[in-house]
Amino acid sequence: MFGRRKKTAAQEEVSTGGFFGDEDTVDNSSSAGGDDSLDAATAARDESVGEHADPNLGPFDLTELDEDRDTLAQTRLDLGSVLVPLPAGGQLQVEMNQAGAPQAVHVVTAHGRITIAAYAAPKSPGQWREVAADLATSLRSDQSAVSMETGPWGRELHGVTSNADLRFIGVDGYRWMVRCVLAGPSGAVDNNSPLVQIARDVLAQTVVDRGTEPHPVRTPLPVILPAVLTAQLAAAQQQQAEQARTESQEAPAQPQPSAAPANQTKPTEGPRRGSSGSAMQQLGG
Repeated sequence: MFGRRKKTAAQEEVSTGGFFGDEDTVDNSSSAGGDDSLDAATAARDESVGEHADPNLGPFDLTELDEDRDTLAQTRLDLGSVLVPLPAGGQLQVEMNQAGAPQAVHVVTAHGRITIAAYAAPKSPGQWREVAADLATSLRSDQSAVSMETGPWGRELHGVTSNADLRFIGVDGYRWMVRCVLAGPSGAVDNNSPLVQIARDVLAQTVVDRGTEPHPVRTPLPVILPAVLTAQLAAAQQQQAEQARTESQEAPAQPQPSAAPANQTKPTEGPRRGSSGSAMQQLGG
């Protein structure tokens, strides 16, 4: 399921022995991202994960891979800005914003929930370090226990809240940052737990499509649902609406209160009494 990265010009020369003549030289600078972008993407990720990181470890930039999008989507869920492989038995939950547009897709497993999203970032790495620090501050302000741990991509944030245990994994890329959020019951996101292992496997095979549109730093990249998932979501919403309409029609009518007789008058209230007598008595001393 791992994609193969495109080779840079230097790598191509090494692999072919440098036997191409000038007439066979191809200028790739006009291709998507260009070799400069590919080198910068690799450098950004390598700096993020450290010098001992596995070079075949994702997340991958779409422009780095030999496979086209349709091929990658055969083994991954295409969400526009990210293509995410689904673990065995995983179920999808779509989170909508107030405007009715999808803002997050959660993968629910038997051990807990995994959410992977991509964000706009500067060309140079380092955004995840800042985001992790901000998350730690926010969690501590909510009286949550917070610790920094080291994973395959570097720092991981572990938090224990009153509602759930959380783990945040971040990876810096070229003009993008991926954040993976794990949520589960107590102990579910401890290092090397089943949920953490599943999430790391998913993240290692995730592909990011940053696109060419400008986005402010830290802005979530757009989530676009596949047509099949959109149709299923619309059908579920329609079914819920019809069920609510049916229940409202079947509800028994509430009896209307009868009108009071014309000759019946409402008794007037006397002055309210407190612990020290009536209101007038309290005011008058």
